[in-house]
Amino acid sequence: MTLEAFFQQVPRAAVAFSGGADSALVLWAAKTWGCQVRAYYVNTPFQPAFELADARRLAAELEVPLTVVEVDVLAVPEAAANGPRRCYYCKRALFTALRQAAAADGYGVLLDGTNASDDAGDRPGMRALRELEVRSPLRECGLTKDEVRRLSREAGLFTWDKPAYACLATRVPTGTAITVEALEKVERGEDALFRLGFTDFRLRLLGDAARVQVPAEQLERAARLHQEITRALAADFSAVLLDLQGR
Repeated sequence: MTLEAFFQQVPRAAVAFSGGADSALVLWAAKTWGCQVRAYYVNTPFQPAFELADARRLAAELEVPLTVVEVDVLAVPEAAANGPRRCYYCKRALFTALRQAAAADGYGVLLDGTNASDDAGDRPGMRALRELEVRSPLRECGLTKDEVRRLSREAGLFTWDKPAYACLATRVPTGTAITVEALEKVERGEDALFRLGFTDFRLRLLGDAARVQVPAEQLERAARLHQEITRALAADFSAVLLDLQGR
């Protein structure tokens, strides 16, 4: 099935729009193939500010209405406790809120950006999507991540080469309770690394320290700029450790 054929079968839908490459292509395809579509962005402490900014930008460029749904995900005990099934409880809470918001606007179908490269075996949140009957056009059409990027580039979407970005909760070790303060520290630290020119990295909490993971090709530069990195993160972290294995 093609995306065009999918949206011929689904003429009206809501899209769970994260601001990333996958859901951006879903939103573009819906708009392009005549679907009556509205985007819904769920805003929680787990999402950095730039994701909402990207979502607003793309929705405006596509002229698709965007609704921002505020969710206090840390009020979900299982999500805040950060156990091994955190992703399931978090995803279920967020998509329940999205489905409710969409239904209130008259949308009975909710779509997301899961693609054919996403392995259901290592994505605990997949179960929540199945339970809530969220449909994934990219996965149903057999589109892999590489194909998503190719089609996005051909469509002129600025998200075509945007790195995949896991939520801020993944920076906190499993079993360590998640707090707003911890998430804010991570976001400030990653913003600082962005400003230093690093890309596709992760800053993970290690007690009071930060463990920085950059792609292998950026390791040499990170080592060279270790003093600048340490200074940039000093206000929030007692020490900065560079993971030499790279991402």
